[in-house]
Amino acid sequence: MTAARTLTVIACAAGPAAELTTLVKLARDRGWAVQVVATPSALAFFDQAAIEEQTGNPVRSEYANPGAPRSLIPDAVLVAPATYNTINKWAQGISDTYALGILAEVTGMGIPVVVLPFVNSALADRIPFQRSVESLRSEGVHILLGPGGIQPHPPRTGGELIADYPWHLGLDEAAQLLSTPASSRQCATPRLRPRQCSDGLPGRDSR
Repeated sequence: MTAARTLTVIACAAGPAAELTTLVKLARDRGWAVQVVATPSALAFFDQAAIEEQTGNPVRSEYANPGAPRSLIPDAVLVAPATYNTINKWAQGISDTYALGILAEVTGMGIPVVVLPFVNSALADRIPFQRSVESLRSEGVHILLGPGGIQPHPPRTGGELIADYPWHLGLDEAAQLLSTPASSRQCATPRLRPRQCSDGLPGRDSR
C-alpha cells in the first residue's frame, strides 16, 4: 500500500481556526496524513485534543526538547487561516515562533507551500502587506489571494464568513502542485530556477 502523503497545516489566530476540524476531515478524506502546527495565539481558537484525536499526531506550537520526536518533513504545507501578522513576519524572515520557524525552513527547502489568507480589506490594502505577498510569491509560495482565491472582507465582518471559509481551495492547490514535476515548479519561480530552465519552458513565472 502506498504511504499517505503528509500535509502540515499551519494554523494562525483568525476566526476560521475555530473550524480547523473541518479542514482536517477534508484532508484526511482526500488521503492526506495531517500534522498541525499552531501559532501560540491560535491555540485558543480550537479544541487541541479533538485535532490530535483526528490526526493521530500532537499539535505543535513550540520547539521540541533535544532528543524528542520531531514532526515529519511534509510533502506540502497549507497555511490556513493565514493572518496579516504571520504573512508579514514570514516575508521579513522573522522566526520568533515555532510556526514561523517551520515556514522559514520549508520555503528554503522548496516544499510546496499554499496560503489561504484571512485578512480584511483595510489590512490587505496596506503597502507592507502587499510587499510581503509579492516577496513570498517570488520565493515560490502560492498565496491564494485575489480572483479565484480569498477576497479580503470589509473590516469587522470576518465572523460572518467563518462557516464558508474555502478550505478546499488550499487542498486543491496543494494536490495540483504535487502533480506538477518539481523541476517545473522550480522553473516557475525565479529564485529557484535551475540553470537548464529557459524562458521558453512551460511554467515560466507570469506574475
